[in-house]
Amino acid sequence: MAMDSQKYQSNIWKLYLMKALGWFFLITPIIVIFYESNGLTLRETFFLQAIFSVSIVVLEVPSGYLGDLMGRKASIVIGATGAFLGFGLIAIADDFWGFACGEFILGTGVSFISGSDSALLYDTLLELNQTGDYKKREGRYTSIGNFSEALASIAGGALAALSLRLPFYLQTAIALAVFPIALTLQEPPRNKLDNTSGNFQAILKIVKFSLNDHLEIKWLIIYSSLVNASTLTMAWLSQPYFQLVGLPLALFGVLWATFQFSVGIFALTAHQFEAFFGRRISLIALILFSAAGYLLVASFQALWGIALLLIFQFVRGICGPVIKDYINVHIKSEIRATVLSVNNLMFRLFFSLIGPFIGWLYDLYSLKTALFCAAGIFLLPGLVALFFLRKHQAL
Repeated sequence: MAMDSQKYQSNIWKLYLMKALGWFFLITPIIVIFYESNGLTLRETFFLQAIFSVSIVVLEVPSGYLGDLMGRKASIVIGATGAFLGFGLIAIADDFWGFACGEFILGTGVSFISGSDSALLYDTLLELNQTGDYKKREGRYTSIGNFSEALASIAGGALAALSLRLPFYLQTAIALAVFPIALTLQEPPRNKLDNTSGNFQAILKIVKFSLNDHLEIKWLIIYSSLVNASTLTMAWLSQPYFQLVGLPLALFGVLWATFQFSVGIFALTAHQFEAFFGRRISLIALILFSAAGYLLVASFQALWGIALLLIFQFVRGICGPVIKDYINVHIKSEIRATVLSVNNLMFRLFFSLIGPFIGWLYDLYSLKTALFCAAGIFLLPGLVALFFLRKHQAL
């Protein structure tokens, strides 16, 4: 029994290591510059991100269902393979359609990992009788990714000075290193998903449960998706803001690293924040802080205004561990990966719809106009979601 416990315990550090490697994004601080060097416009760059997000939207729930059906480990291994192939194609491509194919394959890989990793972590803790530590563990898992991305941002900027493609080649090698670790994960015992009704019907049943039958889960998913979409949209507007306020290009990677470190720190303390302020204030604060961040950044376009972007890093760090924990306590083990994938799907869907529209406002009018509009676009439906969470006694 002790040996079994040790076997499943190893999942935790392996997931942490995979997160560190998987989020060591050398390409982040220079990806826009890289695409521009290959003749792409900023609008085409946004389209590439939309393709990435749409591929996740299309495959998020089916991949999560497969994670429940054939095992979280198998899903993660498939995802690691997709990430390697996607990064590899982007590294050697030189036109929009080559990059688009790479982004689609990469999104496919991400969708197979997304949901299954958190489900494996929770089920591992369930097997070890440590589910009370989930918020702390999920916060640590999130923070490791952010710390890794922060270090990679600094390294990626330095490597790009030698060659803009070099970070992409190394990114592909790092993605390959995740594969053997994924193969050694141990699947905890759990109830198997009933597949007697067929795959498609089973998926629809779980989606219906997530977005219709269980009203608390439904509105938690909608709310967290809006909050996460608001922070991701701001992430893509950050580089134009840096340019607007005159930040030297050489500092882009360092500043992005600073933001990732801050997200990691906030994620580490998410469980303490929630314990101190309670469920109601913790949830309400997320959308209010995000909307306030947009208004402040739009109002103050100066170098010191970059510090205001820390508001979004705070929201990013707190949102994931806290809301995932609220959702997990209502989910049976046999559908956990699928429900978490529904959560991720809604987030990507909201971003795919709202992000390009905000980008269009930026191209047509100005960054200031786009930021002001974004505040209302995310705040109003966020308040609606909070209303229904309160109505269903989840707030």
